[in-house]
Order: sequence, then C-alpha cells, then structure tokens
Amino acid sequence: MEQLTYKLPVFEGPLDLLLNLISKNKLNIYDIEISLLLEQYTDKIKQMQEEQMEIASEFLEMASRLVYIKSTMLLPKHEEEVEELKKELTGQLLEYQECKRIAAMMSGIISFDVFCREPSKRDYDMTYTRVHNPVVLADAYIRAVGRGKKKLPPPEEAFKGIVARRVVPVGSRIVKVLNKLQKDGDTKYSVLFVECEDKSELVATFLAILELVKNRRIRVDGDGEDAVVKMVSTDISR
Repeated sequence: MEQLTYKLPVFEGPLDLLLNLISKNKLNIYDIEISLLLEQYTDKIKQMQEEQMEIASEFLEMASRLVYIKSTMLLPKHEEEVEELKKELTGQLLEYQECKRIAAMMSGIISFDVFCREPSKRDYDMTYTRVHNPVVLADAYIRAVGRGKKKLPPPEEAFKGIVARRVVPVGSRIVKVLNKLQKDGDTKYSVLFVECEDKSELVATFLAILELVKNRRIRVDGDGEDAVVKMVSTDISR
C-alpha cells in the first residue's frame, strides 16, 4: 500500500521552518544561537503534533541534529567540531534561502499557460574557421607538452644518489674485523676504518663493531684516538 504523505500548510521543510524562526527571533544566521533555536523548533513541532498534523521524518531528523549540536557544545574540547556543525547548518540555510529568493523571482516570470514550440532541426557547419596567431599556437603547444612531461616518471639519474650506492653486508665486516683482531691482536679503533673505501663500508664496519661489542665478542677500551679494540672470544663462527 502506498504511504500517504502530507505537506505542512506553512513550511515546505525543516530548513524553511528554521529560516522562519531565525527571521522571527532576529537571530544572526552566521552565528546561530543553537539553544534558542532548538527551543523554538521543538515548540513548533509540539504545536504541529497538538494540531494532529503528520510530522515528516525530515522535521524530526533536524530536531535530533539540533540536539546533537547542543549536546556537543556542552562537552569540553569540542569547539572545532561545534564550529564545523554550525558552519554546515549555516551553509544549508543560506543555500535554501537563495533558492527561495530565486524561486519567488522566477514565479512572476514563468507561466505554465504559455506554449513553446520545440526548436526546429538545423544543419550546422562544423568547419573550424577561426584564425590564430602562430606564436600563440606555438606557446600553447609548448605549455601542453610541459604539462605532459610533469606526469612522466623521473629519470633514472634522479635516483642514482639513493639506489646506486654499493650495499656492504654487516656480516662480512664482522668477519673482517674478527680476522684482523685474531691476526694482529689488540688494534686501535681507528685502524679498523683505514681500509674502508667508501661511506657504505664505514657504516657497515661501525655497525659490525657495535654488534660484536653487544655480543661480548670484543671490547673497546679507552676513548677517542687512544681507544683500543680487544678480542674477547676467538670463535669467528659465533
């Protein structure tokens, strides 16, 4: 069975009712007093119910929306959310107000008693006849090509400084450090970095020393240039 719907005699919808209340109470639409507006709105809903009018669901939905905004205002540290909710409601009201203004303006212009003939079919000449300066066309082409290049992936050279560096395994440097200590005995800390060819080997050697100290296979005595690395365990396979 098709559900019967009723159009309220005064208000086209909840936004129409809110605009009426804002105008009646001389409220600032850009800074709405939610508490006062909610009180007036619920009173109007109750009055409609007392007159045994069918209340559309969108009116009740707007009431719950106003209640939510008011309850959010009472919570601490929710100022930004309240401002966003009020801004959204204000935008809808302004948009609806403008639509009402345009509808009232057009109501005096448009009449459904006027018959308009459908446009007759015509054959249009689709030949492009405009003339352009060649310099303008060349500039437009260059700009279009430039925009296309921006969408291309960057060249391989752009990543050379990131992915082209040699990767030195820390495990290989651990073996090298242990072999040197086993062969030469106690060694100055700085000597372990002398044979490093690049930054990758320097970093890998430093991480190898940290790992060996952590596992108590070597120890570093002293500070600065006088620091000496000593073997604690001679088992390279550990």
